[in-house]
Amino acid sequence: MPWSRIISGIVAIALALSSTLLGGWYFTVAMAIVVFLGQQEYFNLVRTRGMSPAAKTTIFVSIILLAICTLNASLADALMPLAGTFICFYLLFQPQFATIADISASIMGLFYVGYLPSYWVRLRNLNSTDIISNIPFGGYWPNNWHDIFTQGKLETLPQGLTFTVLTFLCIWAADIGAYTFGKFLGKTPLSNISPKKTVEGAIFGITGSIIIALLGAYFLHLPYFLVTGSLLGVLIGIASLLGDLTESMLKRDAGVKDSGQLIPGHGGILDRTDSYIFTAPLVYYFVTLLLPLLK
Repeated sequence: MPWSRIISGIVAIALALSSTLLGGWYFTVAMAIVVFLGQQEYFNLVRTRGMSPAAKTTIFVSIILLAICTLNASLADALMPLAGTFICFYLLFQPQFATIADISASIMGLFYVGYLPSYWVRLRNLNSTDIISNIPFGGYWPNNWHDIFTQGKLETLPQGLTFTVLTFLCIWAADIGAYTFGKFLGKTPLSNISPKKTVEGAIFGITGSIIIALLGAYFLHLPYFLVTGSLLGVLIGIASLLGDLTESMLKRDAGVKDSGQLIPGHGGILDRTDSYIFTAPLVYYFVTLLLPLLK
């Protein structure tokens, strides 16, 4: 593995974890940068098929959506149809008549690289009102590091922080498990969309996600941790895999190998975040809808 890939990977993980720990507007700004760059790559893929989407308008609306999620998550769902309507109105008054493909690509960009990633902000902000912000811009910094590491008091941390980090760990376990075991043991092709992926790799990837989720459920004292941990691991493992395949489908249709060349050795932003796109909504509703029922 080239050093550029290793170093850029370490830097990306460090930035992701630090912004996640701080939360508040720090996390929102980090997500806004990812969404901005990711949508640029998405619309570049779209343009290879001869479409003329409302790229700038969609990117602007997506950033506003992230800000709304930080201020009041309940308003984000109301903003989504309004944003779609605004994009359609914008395309109606362009000098060149917009096609069905132009409109569809724009709305897909809003949903795929705007609305779905906004759930990461919602997830990180869960129960944030119960934690008093102790640094500027709504940020949070634990004051009880000693108790957390020596006594394992993870429940003292904000719920949004613990579940966001747990989701990251499950995705990483799924990616590592699928890549490692798929490379050495994989024999059965999984999909024509991505010929290198195998059924064996997918199984080991989902298994890795389940193991990490079970550990997280145990240490977070979730109710019926064997059931909740297994279910959470399966959801994240499958969503991570489907996100990867979806982005591969987009690249295959566009006729490119990578969505971009922004990250040395890794390709573009979408190449590195495809596994994260579908996971956040599932985890968010797992925490807000299912766990309260079990309690």
